[in-house]
Amino acid sequence: MSEPKYVDTGIVDVSFGKDVVVIRPSNIYGCSISDGVFVGPFVEIQKDVIIGARTKIQSHTFICELVTIGEDCFIGHGVMFINDLFSNGGPARGNKTLWKKTLIGNRVSIGSNATILPISICNDVVIGAGSVVTKDVIEPGVYAGNPAKRITNI
Repeated sequence: MSEPKYVDTGIVDVSFGKDVVVIRPSNIYGCSISDGVFVGPFVEIQKDVIIGARTKIQSHTFICELVTIGEDCFIGHGVMFINDLFSNGGPARGNKTLWKKTLIGNRVSIGSNATILPISICNDVVIGAGSVVTKDVIEPGVYAGNPAKRITNI
């Protein structure tokens, strides 16, 4: 029987602002995290991600490359960000030119277990728990469902 190759990640090559709290274990690498951010346990934040000031990211969330999250946001438990739309019928398999960006505005709350495809969400939006956001959100309000649709104003 052979031994697997072990790769340690942890917290590596991160630009932290002031008063950031990270609960371990978390995998955070090659990203930028602004002042006053809270990161819960079992979170992965990949390289080239930008997290705005005073944002709170709850446990078991996955934030992939090419995601920018604004200031004063709330990211619930188990939120998944996606950057690969399988545009060639399957995973990009390392071909990062096929990946797409996600931009989350300021004061956006994303409920637990939501899935966010590579889109843009404007400021002052609430995404309901379990929602799947497949298209740009261009007006403030509350969005929910699969696919997420606007259900009310804020």
